[in-house]
Amino acid sequence: MRGALNVAGLAAAAGLLAWGLLGNSAATEKAVVLPAPVFDTATASSSALETAVFAGGCFWGVQAVFQHTQGVLNAVSGYSGGTRETATYASIGSGRTGHAEAVQISYDPRQISYGKLLQIYFSVAHDPTQLNRQGPDTGPQYRSAIFYTDAQQKQVAERYIAQLDSARVYAGKIVTQLAPLNAFYPAEAYHQDYATRNPNAPYIRRFDAPKIANLKTVMPELYRATPVLVSSAR
Repeated sequence: MRGALNVAGLAAAAGLLAWGLLGNSAATEKAVVLPAPVFDTATASSSALETAVFAGGCFWGVQAVFQHTQGVLNAVSGYSGGTRETATYASIGSGRTGHAEAVQISYDPRQISYGKLLQIYFSVAHDPTQLNRQGPDTGPQYRSAIFYTDAQQKQVAERYIAQLDSARVYAGKIVTQLAPLNAFYPAEAYHQDYATRNPNAPYIRRFDAPKIANLKTVMPELYRATPVLVSSAR
């Protein structure tokens, strides 16, 4: 993955050079204008906090998108799908841990619904037709996956995927996996708020900044200019 802040940095930079990514950023992430979910959760909830967990390639960009989303109170990069023992960046790179790079989103359901979060997830956060990859990142750890917290989230996600497939909004079929959320493990500190802290990093400019710009363009009513950061929530 992408030029982290540790020993992976030099190798990732060499990979970016090979991909020709060190020039000016191009909008490689194209938004897909999607209909809102026909079936959704109610926003008139008595709860002030609910949780969603999505995986869609590198968690840097997915986290950044939801940090710029109105109604989101926190978005944390981490790992879901495997065990606590293998929930580290060094381990998940093998692709054999069962983990996906994921983002845990804490949101106010009185401001934004679960279905609206899904609409953002499918429209600008990643390409749900890519199997076990996103952009230059390959392997099951980069799969498209929704880790639902209860039966209602599962139903909303299932119905929305069926709705989008029926409408044929993508050239290919959605390959997003649905799985119950057994656990979420926050990633290492250097991965948190990465896009905000490293806006000029070649990977961020090439693959993640366009996602944020697409959110602002496609769903301006849900876009917030100042991201809500993990570091400010501590």
